[in-house]
Amino acid sequence: MVSPEDYMLPCLNKKLFGVDCMGCGLQRSFALVFQGEFTAAFHMYPAIFTLLLLFVFIGFNYFKNFKFASKIIIPLAIINVLIIVGNFILKTFIN
Repeated sequence: MVSPEDYMLPCLNKKLFGVDCMGCGLQRSFALVFQGEFTAAFHMYPAIFTLLLLFVFIGFNYFKNFKFASKIIIPLAIINVLIIVGNFILKTFIN
């Protein structure tokens, strides 16, 4: 049986340098969300739920322009960047 992991792209940073990048775990986390394993998805990539929220909101905003969309999108983007960078620092320097 074919699994979603068979179609995932390899991380070139990890392959070439042996070090995780800031996006390592995103694809596997996304697959875990669709399998219903929400806790495992969060442990794999902590920004998965805020990223999904951001992209869903951007998608809705594409079809129906919200009046104050930038006041929602910008803070969500900042929160995502902080979570992603914080997680990268923790994975790189704590482990």
